[in-house]
Amino acid sequence: MSRVRPSGRRADELRPVTLELGAAPRAEGSCLIAVGDTRVLCTATVQEGVPPWREEIGGWVTAEYAMLPRSTLARTPRERTGPRSRTQEIQRLIGRALRAATDLETLGMRTVIVDCDVLSADGGTRTAAITGGCLALWQASAHLVGAGATPADAVRQLVAAVSVGMVDGELCLDLDYAEDVRAEVDMNFAALEDGRIVEVQGTAEGAPFARDTLDALLALAEAGTRQLIALQRSAMKAGS
Repeated sequence: MSRVRPSGRRADELRPVTLELGAAPRAEGSCLIAVGDTRVLCTATVQEGVPPWREEIGGWVTAEYAMLPRSTLARTPRERTGPRSRTQEIQRLIGRALRAATDLETLGMRTVIVDCDVLSADGGTRTAAITGGCLALWQASAHLVGAGATPADAVRQLVAAVSVGMVDGELCLDLDYAEDVRAEVDMNFAALEDGRIVEVQGTAEGAPFARDTLDALLALAEAGTRQLIALQRSAMKAGS
């Protein structure tokens, strides 16, 4: 018999997801994503110009990530002297995922910065940032098209991300914090709308795991990202 998860969900069930486009009306694109008790505000800012090493090549998409001080149970200090190594790793992950979904050449000599600020953290903040950040990026791209600045949508397809893991010997989709801290295996997974994989970050927190466990986790994660992309499409339709 499957164990009861803290949230009461099935092993293959996502937490409730809401996607609010335009949550930050002064940004060119924005999305407030809620995944259970995890909430991340994603805003996309369009800036003219690109990093020096991108000149003569095309546009650029990058990401910044931060956890607000009381997004966690105890206050998290602000990173005033620069991002810590964990933050840098997450920012790079988000940026890679968003660039995989983008035709950078279509952006022209512009940079889109996607800021992902965690308002409430209950596990899966980096994966929520990718899923919500993609919609903020899409809205910013639509803004450029509407202004006549770009000839077409630079977001060529959607990207979404989800966590999976093994908790008490059971494979589970979309871990919340109570599961994440106890997981024997923890994995973050990002994929494009066409099913191609952007990133897999998987770790055995205790004993090593078998190849068939990896295959089962990947299948579970793929099903989760397909559900999230369907929710993204619904939010885009409602917001257009």
